[in-house]
Amino acid sequence: MLRPGSTLRAARRGVAACALVAAIGCSDNITSPTTRQIRTYKPNPIVSYAGLHEALTTALSSTNGGLDFPMWATVVDREGVVVAVTYSGSAVDDQWLGSRAISAQKANTANAFSLDGFALSTANLFSAVQPGGSLFGLQESNPVDPDVVYGGKQSDYGTVKDFMVGKKPGGVNVFGGGLALYSATTGKVIGAVGLSGDTSCADHNIAWRVRHALNLDNVSAGVATGGTTDNIIFDITGGVSTSGFGHPTCLNPGVEEPMGTNLPTAYPVGPTP
Repeated sequence: MLRPGSTLRAARRGVAACALVAAIGCSDNITSPTTRQIRTYKPNPIVSYAGLHEALTTALSSTNGGLDFPMWATVVDREGVVVAVTYSGSAVDDQWLGSRAISAQKANTANAFSLDGFALSTANLFSAVQPGGSLFGLQESNPVDPDVVYGGKQSDYGTVKDFMVGKKPGGVNVFGGGLALYSATTGKVIGAVGLSGDTSCADHNIAWRVRHALNLDNVSAGVATGGTTDNIIFDITGGVSTSGFGHPTCLNPGVEEPMGTNLPTAYPVGPTP
């Protein structure tokens, strides 16, 4: 027979147990889903959606040296906020779907590691991040935010309603396709563009043309072209880059390599008159 005090203590334990069950859902499903609030920012409108799409179309009007696949383009402002996302195909899945997120990573990387007086493209990072390289581990330093790059409806991807617009995707990418954007009036870095959808060399080639078409390529210094640009460098021999910033040759080295090397001549950096 329970004493009155024991009965009261048992009742209290029962209430506490019920409260605990309630805290974890009071149901057979013990996992309680949570909705993460993703912060949205007002991006600096350094380019318009229409302007980016036109620049991409212009850049792809001739061969890129690779597979000539449709491509994604993403622009971020100086704070890493996505300004615009577009694609060159007729439908959202005409280009590799996975390349949308990669284009955003490339834009974020070029913006994050370029300065007003020193541009560093994603093409310049491959050798530097390999074991023993001067930037080894960089590729692990800033993980992409999957809730940002994979949020929203796929039917909105690449449109003015793309879920990434106004958000910070983060991410680091270490092969060709990401270039910092420099104001034609101030010469300062104002963001970056990322291209993806083909070989990494072709991505760089088209990113360079897109930046040129936007008149946002007022680069003053970098690791390439005698220290004046952020162009792709092909100087890896026996697995070692002479400069420390070399990029591997791609699918069609006989076409992509000379095309990439010649970019500063075909599409010179600096404000268009």
